[in-house]
Amino acid sequence: MLYKVSHRTTYRYGSPVSMGNHVACLKPRSYEQNLLIENTLRISPSPATLTERVDYFGNVLWFFTVQEPHQELVVESLSDVQRTPGAKVDVQVSRPWEESSQLLAEDHSPAGLDAFQYRFESPRIRINPDFAAYALQSFTPKRLMADALMELTSRIHRDFRFDSRATTVRTPTEEVFKKRGGVCQDFAHVQIACLRSINLAARYVSGYLRTYPPPGKPRAIGADASHAWVSAYCRSAGWLDMDPTNNVAPTDGHVTVAWGRDYGDVSPLRGLILGGGGHKLHVEVDMEPVEDEGSF
Repeated sequence: MLYKVSHRTTYRYGSPVSMGNHVACLKPRSYEQNLLIENTLRISPSPATLTERVDYFGNVLWFFTVQEPHQELVVESLSDVQRTPGAKVDVQVSRPWEESSQLLAEDHSPAGLDAFQYRFESPRIRINPDFAAYALQSFTPKRLMADALMELTSRIHRDFRFDSRATTVRTPTEEVFKKRGGVCQDFAHVQIACLRSINLAARYVSGYLRTYPPPGKPRAIGADASHAWVSAYCRSAGWLDMDPTNNVAPTDGHVTVAWGRDYGDVSPLRGLILGGGGHKLHVEVDMEPVEDEGSF
């Protein structure tokens, strides 16, 4: 599926901002199933400096400084992405989950070394025996990794309610686990905490989710969603993506932007400002499917 993706973030400040230094993580990653054709970044007011860098995890970051006084900042990323479904997960290929847990530390291959860093605690995700106990209800002895992972995904989807008022971006994962409620970011953090607590490697994936209008209704511009899901490393099958919010394995309706240890590594926009007082934030995401066109 071909998509034209726009992600527009608007900050409106209560008083003038004299200077702002910002980091944007808004350029989609490019790989076989998530091919980035083109990307444009628009910033208003125009920044005095703009630098593109690749971070430790391979994500593209923009660093920019706005030096003129302003009460509104608009950052818009426009991307053309060709998304294709990955191969269907073969449960039998995945082998028992204990193999990934026990042997990852001994795997010195490039893939194994890359995965190993995602087995440990990170700033927003702690290893906890409560998470381990919850995970082990699905990860029973000698159960195949993909089978256990899919059941854990389904249980989180069933046991946790989607409630945008239950949490904030700073709510600890332990609190989300107790409340049994939150948003996609929270559900991804909970699943990653469960996996790491039984010595499995799991990373946080940020991106976009295509939504569908009700039957007979036109597609609403800007109504798609910024989203998050989980990728778990299986020694024999590689990285397996799961979306606990929707109880699915991501396909061509999910567009990947970045991945890291947790949300803090891949937040779309962050920075420091001088002045501004309070602010209001508005985010619009649009994924326009482009079908039956040979190219962009």
